[in-house]
Amino acid sequence: MTSRDRIKAAWSGQRSDHVPLTTWCFGLPAPDGLRWETNGRPVNHWYSLRLEHIHTLPEPWTLEDDFRRVLAWQSLGVDDILDVSVPWSVDASVTWEDSCVPAGEIDRYPVLVREYHTPSGSLRHEVRQTGEDPGLGWVVQPESVPLFEDYNIPRAVRHAVSRPEDVPIIRHLFQAPDAAAHDWFTERMTAVRAFADAHGVAVQAWAGFGMDGIVWLTGAEGAVMLAIDHPAAFGQLVDIVAEADVGRAELAAATPGVDMVVERGWYSSTDFWSPRLFDRFVYPQVERIAEVVHKHGKKFGYTMTTGVERLGPRLADAGVDVLYFVDPVQDGLPLESARDLLGDRMTMVGGTNALTLASGDVERIRNEVQHAVRALGPTNRFILQPTDAVFPDTPWHGIHTMIDAWMGVRELV
Repeated sequence: MTSRDRIKAAWSGQRSDHVPLTTWCFGLPAPDGLRWETNGRPVNHWYSLRLEHIHTLPEPWTLEDDFRRVLAWQSLGVDDILDVSVPWSVDASVTWEDSCVPAGEIDRYPVLVREYHTPSGSLRHEVRQTGEDPGLGWVVQPESVPLFEDYNIPRAVRHAVSRPEDVPIIRHLFQAPDAAAHDWFTERMTAVRAFADAHGVAVQAWAGFGMDGIVWLTGAEGAVMLAIDHPAAFGQLVDIVAEADVGRAELAAATPGVDMVVERGWYSSTDFWSPRLFDRFVYPQVERIAEVVHKHGKKFGYTMTTGVERLGPRLADAGVDVLYFVDPVQDGLPLESARDLLGDRMTMVGGTNALTLASGDVERIRNEVQHAVRALGPTNRFILQPTDAVFPDTPWHGIHTMIDAWMGVRELV
């Protein structure tokens, strides 16, 4: 079987030659023997274009690098998936100015400012520029204030949406892909599809921000308080984000070569939302995107690392086919319980954790991998993957231990 065949079988609950193993690279140090140069520049860390449009990398990462990463993993016997990020558009009438308030004037740090001017009014987004060195390989704080960026959440002086009156303005800043975005995505997928077909690689398109987008706009506490104190405004914001996400999902699902469409959901779990608020604000837009994706005969994936026991069945009800992740470390849900709860309803990805790989404990890594494959592999709906990525501090000896343990049990299901 090709890697794509194996992955798609797992996504569909069909038996394959063995349980797949995949990873997401988020600055993984390139190992000896598997390094390359791009345009005369050494590639020191591995990333994924899943990060495109939402993070600032410390070094260049190209589509060609994505292809080289796939081939490197395949040379180790590991499956890989190509990630494509679906763009969004901004109202053509929108303008903005960037500025920086010097340290000491309104904060002890310099404050990066982006002020938008739209047909619905102006909006000011202010974020501290903290200037710390995150270390080799880690994403860095950008020199301006993008609308969507994890760095913004803990450093905001003023979130993009800091009051109910700001909500209507977002409709001009986050929209479904326009003609130019369609052209960009079509061109990107032409190259991706050619490589994927030649090397038997599955392709997943990241096309939904969901509650991650809400929290990027409001901050974590701001999102919860807006939902509780101003539910009408919060519902309007959810609808605005959903409209753009649906347009992005439609583009991705309708494009040849895309095998699965994925929505982010790191900020949609019970760490942030009660089940009641989840059902009111999250469930309907997840269900809506699932319908769009399934209309085109594609699979729909969703990412949520905690709260799976409570919210996993609701995601299955909404039409999610593949759940990233079942995590034995962060979530505390026994894998047997996850199997009994979801094993006949959707494909589960996970079973081990990047913290385990970084622990240096060979026995722990082996036990976690073997337990995951034996518990979840017989469902035919399981993909082993360290939750939720491999990072600059993930050592290669941990990865090799994981691969060795997986190869020892991957067919014993």
